[in-house]
Amino acid sequence: MSVFPYKDKNTSKKEQIAAMFNSISGKYDFLNHFLSFGIDILWRKRAIQTLEKNKPKLILDIATGTGDFAIEALSLKPRKIIGVDISEGMLSVGRKKLITKNLTDKIELLTGDSEALPFKDNLFDAVIVSFGVRNFENLEKGLSDMLRVLKPGGKIVILEFSKPKAFPFKQIYQFYFRWILPKIGKLISEDHAAYTYLPDSVKAFPDGDDFLHILNKIGFRKSQCTPLTLGISSIYSGSK
Repeated sequence: MSVFPYKDKNTSKKEQIAAMFNSISGKYDFLNHFLSFGIDILWRKRAIQTLEKNKPKLILDIATGTGDFAIEALSLKPRKIIGVDISEGMLSVGRKKLITKNLTDKIELLTGDSEALPFKDNLFDAVIVSFGVRNFENLEKGLSDMLRVLKPGGKIVILEFSKPKAFPFKQIYQFYFRWILPKIGKLISEDHAAYTYLPDSVKAFPDGDDFLHILNKIGFRKSQCTPLTLGISSIYSGSK
């Protein structure tokens, strides 16, 4: 089931996602950390740590947004990281961040469609995505293009929201995600749809074993899922 941020039936999901992130780009980083109580920072660190043994030299960060995941990936000491995103608003914030941190020689942020990546086959040692795949208009198409640009033996690492299953944490999480988070998000970002879309998109996303099945279907090998924080998010990995 495809979930759209806005009710405009005349625009594609891809166009709506770009418009939504353009709208909230100025407040995105603050809201990310505030609404997750800062746990999202630890999740990113944990996800990047799964690549330490691989020692990737060229990394692609898909749906890079403001570049936080790419910046975290610098701990791996790669030669270069390229981030792509369809939202110019998010990329603009990210580029200013890289200039402030003096990281423009290590990370390059480009406008790009995650489902039609502007790169040749077998190019990257690792492909990473942080909270982006559930926003794909065509999930399997996006994952297939990730496989295409990955070198043989290369690894993907995907960090994405999932759905807790244990009582009573499941109920507490659902209440917060459905009723509290959208109100705070609307108040700060002034875009009500963005933080209503978030819980709807997580609910519709095929998490856990369902997502591993899709990765295997696409052609990834050694696919694994590691739940984080009682299942609020998960790290998915696989190899080409």
